[in-house]
Amino acid sequence: MNPEVKHRPSVCTIALLVGIVVLAGVVVSNPAHAAESSVVLPDPLVDTPLAAKSAKQTAVVAGGCFWGIQLVFQHVQGVKNATSGYSGGTVAQPAYEDVGSGKTGHAESVRITFDPAQVSYGQLLKVFFSVAHDPTQLNRQGPDTGTQYRSVVFYANEEQRHIAEAYIAQLEQAKSFPRPIVTQVVPLKAFYAAEIYHQNFATLHPDNSYIAINDLPKVERLRQQLPLLYRK
Repeated sequence: MNPEVKHRPSVCTIALLVGIVVLAGVVVSNPAHAAESSVVLPDPLVDTPLAAKSAKQTAVVAGGCFWGIQLVFQHVQGVKNATSGYSGGTVAQPAYEDVGSGKTGHAESVRITFDPAQVSYGQLLKVFFSVAHDPTQLNRQGPDTGTQYRSVVFYANEEQRHIAEAYIAQLEQAKSFPRPIVTQVVPLKAFYAAEIYHQNFATLHPDNSYIAINDLPKVERLRQQLPLLYRK
């Protein structure tokens, strides 16, 4: 099945299939949206120092369509792999159609495998909150609505939980955003990789209208705002 048709059962499918220019204009030209999605954030005050030796660690986050989140982290220094998938629900091995119904409890998520000698967990969170998504949008992200698009940090251990909660508190205290952060910080119980056609979708389909409007600008903001963390 054509992934453009299978993904985005509501607003985005309409935009992709019909080419609604008005929707595209709202997404890219709304000043409020642009400001909220390009916030310059401070470094986390609570973080782990870079490791002395290379290793592999994982982080799992959710913040809207996993196409864009995966794409952003594929351009972050120290990230070895980013996989689109599902987390936070009650159904084992869910299919995309089930997650899209909102009945599984899962959120579209991305598992990030990174080298802690090159990038810290806190720096990954800085990317997540500053350019990867808007953490003030409740159960939606841009044109995508539903609990499957909610903002979540899934922590794998108490250290990750502490860093995530401390960073959110730091950003709230600094009033970094015009509205409260609604990101959930919850334990990671399971991560299920999404279907093959979802993996690397943004990289493989840069001319897709949804990707061009919603996701490629995130990578450009990463390059401009966080040049030390950006890689081609």
